[in-house]
Amino acid sequence: MVARLMLGLVLSSVFLFSSVSLPEAWAQKGRIKIVSQSPLSGEQAGLGEHIKLGAQLAVEDASKRLKALGYDLTFVPMDDQAKPEVGVANARNVAADPDVLLVVGHFNSGVARPSSDVYKESMLTMISPANTATDITDRGYPNVNRVCGRDDVQGPVGARFAAEDLKAKTVYIIHDKTDYGQGVADNFRAEAKKLGLQVLAFEGTEERTNFGPMIIPMKAKNPDLVYFGGIYHQGGLLLKQMREKGVKAAFMGPDGLDSSEMAKIAGNAVVGSYYTTVAPPTDSSPEAAALAKRYKQRFGKEIEPFGLYGYEAAAVGIAAIENAIKELGGKKPDRKQVSAAVRKINYKGVTGSITFDNKGDPVKAKYFVLKFEKRQYPGKVVKTVESAAPPAKKS
Repeated sequence: MVARLMLGLVLSSVFLFSSVSLPEAWAQKGRIKIVSQSPLSGEQAGLGEHIKLGAQLAVEDASKRLKALGYDLTFVPMDDQAKPEVGVANARNVAADPDVLLVVGHFNSGVARPSSDVYKESMLTMISPANTATDITDRGYPNVNRVCGRDDVQGPVGARFAAEDLKAKTVYIIHDKTDYGQGVADNFRAEAKKLGLQVLAFEGTEERTNFGPMIIPMKAKNPDLVYFGGIYHQGGLLLKQMREKGVKAAFMGPDGLDSSEMAKIAGNAVVGSYYTTVAPPTDSSPEAAALAKRYKQRFGKEIEPFGLYGYEAAAVGIAAIENAIKELGGKKPDRKQVSAAVRKINYKGVTGSITFDNKGDPVKAKYFVLKFEKRQYPGKVVKTVESAAPPAKKS
């Protein structure tokens, strides 16, 4: 009986090992993790979810290639809740895991700034799909990059459109007091003044529900344009209440309004409003359109522009990791080597060619002006501007 049992165990072992390709099993050299950080709960989850899913699809697309190099590629999404303290806590956990070689994130510049300080300590590469605040890259961190444009270009693009295309003479500016919203509004204001627009107000607010007290003086000053620096959950409601109270001024905001939620919240009031964005529309190229189709097949929903950039940020980072592995003869790169590989990359992505300057900005980035011609997202592109990133300002 014991002899038969021992024989059975031996045969079982033979069967188990025979079902695995031993050279392939021995070839596995470890695990590489790609992390995304974006708001997956709360008011801004609508945008954060697309960043996560875009990055996830890029990881799925690359997993077979990394497997062939001997590595298991794993995707780890994290919810930073659009809160700096949460992003930093997540960043510390991420930085402590040696298998993590890339962070795709964040959405909010106010979260990215302190979180990237944590990544810098271990040279963990961060590639942002959405952070537009100028000092994200102007600090000169060798591990921090972005695939999108900057507020000191996006703000002026909006101001020039207001002056040259809308023929606005006066503007009333409101912002949400965040690093992002106030930053892009300030850049809009500076360019507007250069162009001769009269700035009637520059006002910050954290209001979420009742904008009536702000709208009363706004209506009294009768501006040609109201510019809102912030996110759709505030901007959509502000626009709706403006129209309810009879404010007829044109309305414009930055890429924080670039979401289907903007049309849902503002309702019919969204018709005729404008927004600028650093993220390309999903029909901007055949490659982007093809990705949008695959995204819908995979996740059952339409991709939004920051989903494209979530994909692009992950894809370009993974390509740099692959390059580093090959340069090292198959060995797993450390974080410093990955950061260096990212800065050397010349990547043809779904949104175009991506190369980074010595600050981590894309050498060239596109900026779009769109108009909601109906209560339907996205708006229609009415202007496209391509611009190089400004040089870093000396501190």
